[in-house]
Amino acid sequence: MHCALYDADRCRSCQWLDTPYPHQLDRKQENLRQLLNEQPVRQWLPPVISAQQAFRNKAKMVVSGSVERPIFGIVHRDGTPVDLCECPLYPSTFAEVFSRLKPFIAQAGLTPYNVARRRGELKFILLTQSMHSGEMMLRFVLRSKEKLAQLVRALPGLREQLPQLSVISANIQPVHMAILEGEEEIPLSENQTLAEQLNDVPLWIRPQSFFQTNPAVASSLYATARQWVSELNISSMWDLFCGVGGFGLHCATPEMALTGIEISAEAIACATRSAELMGMKKVSFAALDSTAFATGEGEVPDLVLVNPPRRGIGVGLCDYLSQMAPAFILYSSCNAQTMASDIARLNAYAVEKVQLFDMFPHTAHSEVLVLLRRL
Repeated sequence: MHCALYDADRCRSCQWLDTPYPHQLDRKQENLRQLLNEQPVRQWLPPVISAQQAFRNKAKMVVSGSVERPIFGIVHRDGTPVDLCECPLYPSTFAEVFSRLKPFIAQAGLTPYNVARRRGELKFILLTQSMHSGEMMLRFVLRSKEKLAQLVRALPGLREQLPQLSVISANIQPVHMAILEGEEEIPLSENQTLAEQLNDVPLWIRPQSFFQTNPAVASSLYATARQWVSELNISSMWDLFCGVGGFGLHCATPEMALTGIEISAEAIACATRSAELMGMKKVSFAALDSTAFATGEGEVPDLVLVNPPRRGIGVGLCDYLSQMAPAFILYSSCNAQTMASDIARLNAYAVEKVQLFDMFPHTAHSEVLVLLRRL
């Protein structure tokens, strides 16, 4: 992939762009092998590759510049803004939205936030596209509600120009820190769920719910989890840190009892909607802390699927999983280092399969799926 901004040293988000893609995969696979070198692995599967550009379904843009000439992108290490509207990681459909948004910002009077002066209103533009329908979610991250009425008045014209904007909201982030979003989300469109579909599973994305940024590779990840689980002949499973339900809804069958746990109520609402649409009668989702739920009283399932944030599942949940001793643990991780530490703690389990999914090309990051079997 060629990137003029990388060549000009204006953006280095793709740290490995100078490395040929096959070599990137080799480095990631070798790093994973080193992290698991003390664990006998019965089967190493080949990495799942990604498209090298236009694979992202979302953009997170810092808004800088002036109200008449806003700049969407990042702030360079020298403090100057860098426009990323032509970033090759984004699909071509994003360009029209960005070009329409720039004059709209002036029309709505949304002055870009100036970090040094602590003045201005518009901090970020967050754009997400459904790869299934082509519809989009647009979120304005604002410092306060001061310009909210102006934004609402100007929106009908923007929606007429961009009918693909199915979900629009404003997030209020008043803190003077590099925090992407605040707790308060204000809906600006009647619809607040973006419909997506991976493989044959309908999924829903709300403004504050997490969803993978590389849907093509995520589809392969979920399909692989489904295949692995189908080979185990299980009748019950937990899906911890379940998000909008992608893993559990792929793996569950009509006969299987599935319990999905996620702390985000928005994500649980999306997962529940998907389960109802699929007619899954033995599936339930709840907005709870995954560790607190798992360490409570309850019947031990045949399989526990965990898909934690970068920090991993931690000592407490590892110890409890070892005590409750489900027959299988399926671990999906976006941080192989914390995953390896967790697996080392689960010493009552053998590593059956490992597969790397290159969710984040041109960086050191990846997603890893590991199947553990109780000894």
